[in-house]
Amino acid sequence: MSNSILSIIEERWSPRAFSSKSISKEDLNLLFKAAGKAASCFNEQPWRFVYAHKEDTENFNLLLECLVEFNQEWAKNASVLVATVAKKSFSNNGKPNQHSWHDLGLAMGNMSLQAMSMDIYLHNMAGYDKERTVKNLNITADFEPVSFVAIGYVGDKNQLPNDLKEQETPESPRKDLDEITFVGQMGK
Repeated sequence: MSNSILSIIEERWSPRAFSSKSISKEDLNLLFKAAGKAASCFNEQPWRFVYAHKEDTENFNLLLECLVEFNQEWAKNASVLVATVAKKSFSNNGKPNQHSWHDLGLAMGNMSLQAMSMDIYLHNMAGYDKERTVKNLNITADFEPVSFVAIGYVGDKNQLPNDLKEQETPESPRKDLDEITFVGQMGK
């Protein structure tokens, strides 16, 4: 038994510089299968993924157009773009599912770790236009877009604009445990 974090978790990071190497359909399907194994409230599995490989220019551009300009600038080099979508209500009773985003987050955690084991990297993005996403990707009313993900192999940081080159590092600060954990009540 170890007293350390798994190396795959310790080494996880979110690059913006992606290489031109393509992700195979089989490898991408493994990432989606890993996501699909996540726990979810009542086993609802409320996550959905709308994606396109870079080689599928028409669909890739539909996703890329949904991103804010800042994210478009670097995400255009990813091998795959994914829009994550969550179902708003439970299938069995139609009641609102207030846990769907949490469950989608668990699915993305699984996907991220599976990707790391394959030397593939994910960069999650919150910077997108929700209305354009719904329209471009034909998101139905019972679902809502949550985030976008750029997926690919790490590339050369020199392909990034100067202001982003400095940020392109696997080391990012993390809060100390005493900032994120509380015994019994918050603030104690």
